[in-house]
Amino acid sequence: MLDTISRGNGSASKFNEKMDDTGTDMSALVKDAQSLLTAAASLTGTKADELRERGMRMLDAALGQGRKYQDQAMVKGKELAHTADVYVKDNPWRTVAVAAGAGLLLGVLLGRK
Repeated sequence: MLDTISRGNGSASKFNEKMDDTGTDMSALVKDAQSLLTAAASLTGTKADELRERGMRMLDAALGQGRKYQDQAMVKGKELAHTADVYVKDNPWRTVAVAAGAGLLLGVLLGRK
């Protein structure tokens, strides 16, 4: 069922890869901004002000990117939810069978402990 959903909306793995890459980029951007702000804290004068401003711009950019990717994730999540809803409506008995099988498997696993 999940394969059908991901095939219906394109590759979910590509989306996950983009999100992972984005997380890495965001972490690097925040670390760079933190090191700039740390360096600026030990300096005084014009150079310190420049470093602080640059660090703040980097943090603002990181926050903007975060909001952008959050919005994209929300849209993708809504698309996946809609696709799942359509699948369940088109295949109610298959969905019931899968849910019953998962419940049975979970019951067996929990009953063993």
